[in-house]
Amino acid sequence: MSGHSKWATIKHKKGAADKKRGKLFAKLIKQVEVAARQGGGELDSNPTLRTMYQKARDNSVPLDTIERAIKRGIGELEGVNYEDVTYEGYAPNGVALYIETLTDNRNRTGSEVRSVLSKNGGSLAEPGSVAWQFQRKGLIVLPREIDEDQIMEVALENGAEDLVDEGDTWRLTCEPTELNQLRDALEKSAISFISSDLTFLPSQVVSLQETTSAKQVLNLIDLLDELDDVDAVHANFDIPDAVLQEIAG
Repeated sequence: MSGHSKWATIKHKKGAADKKRGKLFAKLIKQVEVAARQGGGELDSNPTLRTMYQKARDNSVPLDTIERAIKRGIGELEGVNYEDVTYEGYAPNGVALYIETLTDNRNRTGSEVRSVLSKNGGSLAEPGSVAWQFQRKGLIVLPREIDEDQIMEVALENGAEDLVDEGDTWRLTCEPTELNQLRDALEKSAISFISSDLTFLPSQVVSLQETTSAKQVLNLIDLLDELDDVDAVHANFDIPDAVLQEIAG
């Protein structure tokens, strides 16, 4: 399936030259701080923090910056009290959106999300009307040149649920609680991967075959991603590889 995770992978590969890398750093640091506040500052006893810590390291966030975020989270340094707020909505062509935010001002965040949606052919939906279409999963994306049998030998013994061929990448999924174990096992076996993260995957998808329709949806998602308070945007579109590559350009 060429869906939201495929688009995210394409953008990830181009990330080194992304002028908005500073904004990505800010979001990653916020994720680390919130994870530490919610579950404590020890990586071994807080799997969510460990996942966010590793995600930040994978994206080249400096170690001292991450450590300061952890200290803010556990109260050793002064910090902002962020809260998790989710929004549900629709993009053009009936694509469902599940939007995760970390905010210190619900009114500001809600207004910004609503404005971006309404100005770009989308709309907010009632709580619960979209969330049921998504499942929380661990997601690891690997290069396509790695042998399938090599991946499966490690994956099946370490909590993996599914391995999907997405053209130029593999998509490996697991339960959220198994992500760190699976990642560790791949690293110990010297199997490289492009990214690992906790995400929401759709149980059903909306097919976007036309470039114009696909661009509408991806543009809206990118605009939502650019909002400072938005942590992640999950969508249930399916776009053919050829169309994704054309848009990526």
